[in-house]
Amino acid sequence: MNSEWFVEFWRYRELLYFLAWRDVKVRYKQAALGASWAVIQPLLTMVIFTLFFGGLARVPSDGIPYPLFSFCALVPWTYFSTILGHAGNSLVSNAQLITKVYFPRVLLPAATVLSGLVDFLVGGVFLALMMIYYHVRPGWSLLLAPLFVVGMVVLAFSASMFLAALNVRYRDVKYALPFLVQIWLFVTPIIYPITFLTPKMRRLMVFNPMAGLLEGFRSSLLATRRMDWRLAGISAALTLILLVIGALYFRKTEKTFADIV
Repeated sequence: MNSEWFVEFWRYRELLYFLAWRDVKVRYKQAALGASWAVIQPLLTMVIFTLFFGGLARVPSDGIPYPLFSFCALVPWTYFSTILGHAGNSLVSNAQLITKVYFPRVLLPAATVLSGLVDFLVGGVFLALMMIYYHVRPGWSLLLAPLFVVGMVVLAFSASMFLAALNVRYRDVKYALPFLVQIWLFVTPIIYPITFLTPKMRRLMVFNPMAGLLEGFRSSLLATRRMDWRLAGISAALTLILLVIGALYFRKTEKTFADIV
């Protein structure tokens, strides 16, 4: 990475906003329920998790009503998993644009990451209503929530750059992504608290950058939960490392996109 890349990125910021808004419109074009899907997807998943894990399996939720406990994590997870699915294919799906017009190619995965925040905000409003329904009042830790949201955005952008660039050369990525996201769901503390794991599994969990970000986001909303600063710090460090790796790989392969896309 170098300063010229960031300067060029800033110079084309208006194009970034245009591409992001285009993604939002295309996503819900001819969809009868429109942006409601941003709530419907995590809501239905929450219902299923509540019935099977909270009810039948009796997975603990640290004293928090299980629907609220799981939905706190499902809103950001739905954002993250959706971004991976769309951003990973962002370069290939815009092949005609890449081969005809010059612009920083990184804007394509970045626009997908940015457009996904619309869904996140819609889901966040419903999450706030659920907290009111369950009479859960956030404490001062609510001020930390934006930091964890920024961390998830950076992580999504890092993974998107790497996967989008990799998908240009190896189209297998498109088929492997859903499988990867499905596995990632179950190795992330969404349907269970991290306290539910054995000490050995907790040590392995630190290698999952999404774990600390999700746990931190949930703890920032639910004042009764203890913030795991160690896990959050490790996740932040891993996110920055992945950002550098993703940017370097994208920058290295960017010149060949127009030839092989």
